Amino acid sequence: MRAVWLREFGGPEVLRVEETPDPVPGEGQVVVETAAIGITYVETQVRSGSAPMPLPTLPVIQGNGVAGTVVAAGPGADAALVGRRVATTTGGSGGYVEKVAVDASTVIPIPDGLGFQDAVGLLNDGRTALGIATAVAPKPEEWVLIGAAGGGVGSLLVQVVKQAGARVVAAASSTAKLDLARDRGADVVVDYTQPDWKTRVWEATGGAGVDVACDSSGGPIGRGVFELVRPGGRFIAFGAGSGTMTRISEEEANAQGVAVVPLWEAFPSPAAMQEMSVRALAEGAAGRLRPAIGQTFPLERAADAHAAIGARKTLGKTLLIP
Repeated sequence: MRAVWLREFGGPEVLRVEETPDPVPGEGQVVVETAAIGITYVETQVRSGSAPMPLPTLPVIQGNGVAGTVVAAGPGADAALVGRRVATTTGGSGGYVEKVAVDASTVIPIPDGLGFQDAVGLLNDGRTALGIATAVAPKPEEWVLIGAAGGGVGSLLVQVVKQAGARVVAAASSTAKLDLARDRGADVVVDYTQPDWKTRVWEATGGAGVDVACDSSGGPIGRGVFELVRPGGRFIAFGAGSGTMTRISEEEANAQGVAVVPLWEAFPSPAAMQEMSVRALAEGAAGRLRPAIGQTFPLERAADAHAAIGARKTLGKTLLIP
């Protein structure tokens, strides 16, 4: 089979497609032939060696979310899974491949009416959106500021928050991303590359600030997002698009009167994460969650996909197609 290997840290060009032996399912495992493979922004940071987390030991195959068809079952795995359309995480790596062996307990049958691409678009990003919304618990009529609202997670989070009855201020960095956020239900959109973006948020909320802020950018933008939360509001940071997470000290939070929601409240356990992925796919099949698949690349163009994401030229979710 073909697989995309990372053998050295560097630019997108270090990603190389190589012939690799097909996986053999071990005890309790199944083999999934992939039809769609998710890419995350943090994977581009890992590839470059700049991720705000421990880096993997090389060589490694990146990717942690795929959708496809089960083609083999190992000892102890349910043979009835063979032939089923499923979505699954891959244990943190190993997803940029034509076939992957995973624990049978991690596979989620794809509901009827949901395609492979939408399924993998909901698998990780959908559960992230549901987990973040659960942690900050938006209430009807509250103002919720969502950063990076034109991305895979952000565009889903807009929908989840709107379903709770809250009002959304969506922040993004291009007209296309703002249009996507608006299409998904945002009440107000602001371009955070413009110098007056915070002023626009204040104006939209009548000078009061937002009740809830969800930041995945970090850096100066994340700091600005925090500063827009009114006293008594909630703030959560769940990404590091700038390379660093937004970290708010207890003293800063107390001075502003803001509750900083820890990330573990969004993802309290592996079982809870799996349940949220199941729920996300069900919501997608029911038409209540619409992932935005902005662009797809053939597996052999994984380097181009990483380059596009790194250049901020992508919209919504980016996928590899074997």
